[in-house]
Amino acid sequence: MPKLPIYMDNHATTPVDQRVLEAMLPYFSEKFGNAASRNHSFGWEAEEAVDRARGQIAQLINAKSKEIIFTSGATESDNLAIKGVVEFYREKGDHIVTCVTEHKAVLDSCRALERAGKASVTYLPVDKYGMVDPDAVRKALTDRTVLVTIMYANNEIGTIHPVAEIGRIARERGVVFHCDAVQAAGKIPVDVERDNIDLLSISAHKIYGPKGVGALYVRSRGPRVRITPQMDGGGHERGMRSGTLNVTGIVGLGKACEVAASEMAEENRRLLDLRDKLQAGIFERLDEVSLNGHPTERLPGNLNVSFAYVEGESLLMGLHDIAVSSGSACTSATLEPSYVIRALGVSDELAHSSIRFGLGRFNTEEEVDFVTGRVTHEVKRLREMSPLYEMARDGIDLKSVQWKAE
Repeated sequence: MPKLPIYMDNHATTPVDQRVLEAMLPYFSEKFGNAASRNHSFGWEAEEAVDRARGQIAQLINAKSKEIIFTSGATESDNLAIKGVVEFYREKGDHIVTCVTEHKAVLDSCRALERAGKASVTYLPVDKYGMVDPDAVRKALTDRTVLVTIMYANNEIGTIHPVAEIGRIARERGVVFHCDAVQAAGKIPVDVERDNIDLLSISAHKIYGPKGVGALYVRSRGPRVRITPQMDGGGHERGMRSGTLNVTGIVGLGKACEVAASEMAEENRRLLDLRDKLQAGIFERLDEVSLNGHPTERLPGNLNVSFAYVEGESLLMGLHDIAVSSGSACTSATLEPSYVIRALGVSDELAHSSIRFGLGRFNTEEEVDFVTGRVTHEVKRLREMSPLYEMARDGIDLKSVQWKAE
């Protein structure tokens, strides 16, 4: 029996790795200097730590240290990249190409620019696996396009986009390519040169680092990319992001990237084994279950499953000692099915029944066995109370049923 509760929501956030915590601790008290204080040893010590972290992050994604700009997290990085590009290149054009399954930080940034009359946006569809067609990106480009922003891997279904090909298309047309790599960097190999990426967003808390710190990679040459800062102040971070640096958090992000780079291959093999074991266990014991996302081009720790004839929120309540997430999001007091799952062409009913399992560094085989058993038990229990499931088992086509209104 594993220790409860069990955490399997590692796409939402991750616990801080002990090695990351140990690297951060001195910068809370002993080494408390401001990295911008360049006239005494306290500041020099902090600046040195920041520079070291820049190098650790750059090495993870095959960038140069000077190309790493620190932010408060991926949401700020996405905002800075998207709004910064549109404002800087406004004389060239005002068109953005993105995708319907992007994170809200990207979608809402694009919509804010639309509302302000600063940009027009093309929202590309995805296929049944949640993947963008590079040819659709090519066809969407116009002479007014200044930015393509496509995520590396989806946070709900784990699908990995053909980023290198999309980046090549954008490069050929002289269009800046931004990639939200929050779920990919540190989990799968990301290379800004190989993948033709000009701007890339990273968040520490998705890779066993602290919350509240992230980074934006900004290409310095081949081609050089320029962005307009979104905050004014002391001109920190080469003028792109003013504000006193969160040295403690930056140290944590750097260490998290270093650990990820050294252990990624081994960790991926272990997570794939756990993920496949969880998937096989659920699919072998239950009928009417379906996988959301690409069957192979998917993050190793991701498993998103729809359980027909079961309401996702009810299932979550039954799994009260297991932390997973539903494909549904409660907005405006109305339960809406996930926009990502719906974009796959999945029905609202099935979208409401989706559960995301996010396996991570500290999950064990014993936990996978326990979760498999609990999920199976709860789904069967809920289905026993479902007249729709009973009707479907009796061979009744539910789509053909004429429901009588009261």
